[in-house]
Amino acid sequence: MRYRAEIDGLRAVAVLPVILFHAGFDFFSGGFVGVDIFFVISGYLITTIIVAEIKAGNFSIVNFYERRARRILPALFFVLACSLPFAWMWLVPQDLKSLSQSLVAVMLFSSNILFWKTSGYFESAAELKPLLHTWSLAVEEQFYLFFPLLLMGVWRFGPRRVLPLLAVAALASLAIAHWGSAAQPDAAFYLLPTRGWELLIGAFAALCLLDERAWQPGRLASEAGSALGLALLLYSIFLFDKDTPFPSLYTLVPTAGTALVILFATPATTVGRLLGRRALVGIGLVSFSAYLWHQPLFALARHRSLDEPDRLVFAGLVVASIVLAYFSWQYIEKPFRDRQRFKRGQIFLYAAIGSTVFLLLGLAGHATHGFEQARTTDAHRQVLKTAAASPLRAKCHTGGADYTPPAKACEINGGPLRVAVFGDSHAVELAYALAQGLEPRGIRLKQFTFSGCSPMFGRTVTGRDQPCADWTNEAANFIASHPDIDHVVVTYRIHGALFGSHERAYPGWPDTIGADERERRWAAYVGVLRHFVAHGKQVRLVLQAPELPKQIDALVLRASDPLAPIDGASRAWWTRRSAWVTARLAKLPAGVTVIDPAPLFCTGVSCLAASGGVARYFDDDHMSVGGARLVADQVLKGMAL
Repeated sequence: MRYRAEIDGLRAVAVLPVILFHAGFDFFSGGFVGVDIFFVISGYLITTIIVAEIKAGNFSIVNFYERRARRILPALFFVLACSLPFAWMWLVPQDLKSLSQSLVAVMLFSSNILFWKTSGYFESAAELKPLLHTWSLAVEEQFYLFFPLLLMGVWRFGPRRVLPLLAVAALASLAIAHWGSAAQPDAAFYLLPTRGWELLIGAFAALCLLDERAWQPGRLASEAGSALGLALLLYSIFLFDKDTPFPSLYTLVPTAGTALVILFATPATTVGRLLGRRALVGIGLVSFSAYLWHQPLFALARHRSLDEPDRLVFAGLVVASIVLAYFSWQYIEKPFRDRQRFKRGQIFLYAAIGSTVFLLLGLAGHATHGFEQARTTDAHRQVLKTAAASPLRAKCHTGGADYTPPAKACEINGGPLRVAVFGDSHAVELAYALAQGLEPRGIRLKQFTFSGCSPMFGRTVTGRDQPCADWTNEAANFIASHPDIDHVVVTYRIHGALFGSHERAYPGWPDTIGADERERRWAAYVGVLRHFVAHGKQVRLVLQAPELPKQIDALVLRASDPLAPIDGASRAWWTRRSAWVTARLAKLPAGVTVIDPAPLFCTGVSCLAASGGVARYFDDDHMSVGGARLVADQVLKGMAL
């Protein structure tokens, strides 16, 4: 296969934006498309090799998987071996258990399925997963389980049948992806059926270039085609963002751009000369190792620091990713690709041994809950037991397009139905704690909670927020029209809804929502309160509880005496985080009683994560049942029942 320096330069264009995006540099808001560029390049290179060998009559599936093993496993094993000791030191048991599960999934090339089930790619929690980036390796390996066999099988019936078959498969995959980006966004992002078309675009490029008689673009066409391709790549890298539906028809921008560069860029074109520059080619050569290194470095740094590491730290980690990538490329990747140095039998033996070792480590970490006994004291475990969510959370909390209709929402306790709790996931534990307080009085409570749902009352929206808006209006109208419900408790993670999540901001203040959308959400927040008051309900608004700078288990395990009060965020930070809402409380509808958890949770200096051996949260922002009981006691005071 003829070496093309511009392809290595294209790899650099793929890997650098991914790394800078994960480092939090907002200028590269669409840097995640680097993975899509890699998919197209991979499809092109692999198809070129397979077809050339099929034509020569020497294609071997064993040789194919040997090449994949040499390409992927040595560097992957090396990065894992270097990362695990730091994970042992810095990750709390729950996170170490999660990493252990990831380790098992990586060894089985199914981490994309695990992350689909456990976290969205753009969620803040995903940034703490050291092996999140391996989802793309899983997609490729799943694709290459059947693609060589399919290509070889179809080729026997004539090369002309290959393109139509691949075109049908690619169009079907793209159609599913576009539908899934709205209906099932996490599944669409991670899974092979919605990603396969991107690799097939690379395959199309390979088939075009292999037919040298048919593919002979002129100088002007080559310049224009490669320039357009690079422009499409830059457009997607700098102008796409996490709100761009992905993968979808939008993904044609970076994938078609990559294909155009592959098809038209040559050393004689401007784009070919640009991509062939030594610096870009050098980064492209180490791009696989750089991709492997960056996410563990970033995630472990975030775990190590109480605050979000600053830009200078991440800039240093970006450089470290490239330096370490050169080391592992020079001393790990290159030697293991040398067939004279390592024979086929050795490669398969080392692959089996390495996979088994990491698989067993992962299974052990899962079975021992992140080696909890070895890494915690009795006092730590005593406090962590209290970091508990509502036992009814799975049963009574809804969300997504197939949400539970409000009429079928959970009812807790027996007796007359008089109390409703309404809000997002922050209302779940409060509902449970209130129900416990109401049980001796023989009062039944109905829980209306929708996951990740910002205030949407009275709004008509499309896209990802549509189920939330539909449910909000249905639930609010159900409560308003139900004559027996005379008390409504409303609570939201309102600061997150108005300004964005605090996880990547603390000790700063996030502002990722935008002024116009913020005003619309505030109007909906006030509107639903007014709606309930207008229908004669006694309304209690519970403001958001203070957030924590880290997950509760991390704060507990950092404490030398976990039974003593454990500090969370500073009181000054929380006061500033709350200032926008606090300034508008006086304009709430008359008749709304406001309960602020801050005086219950905070001293003059800090807001406590735990006190008296009881955790007040079960993560970094949701109250635990124990924390919710403090608030529920205040809500129930003065409630005439």
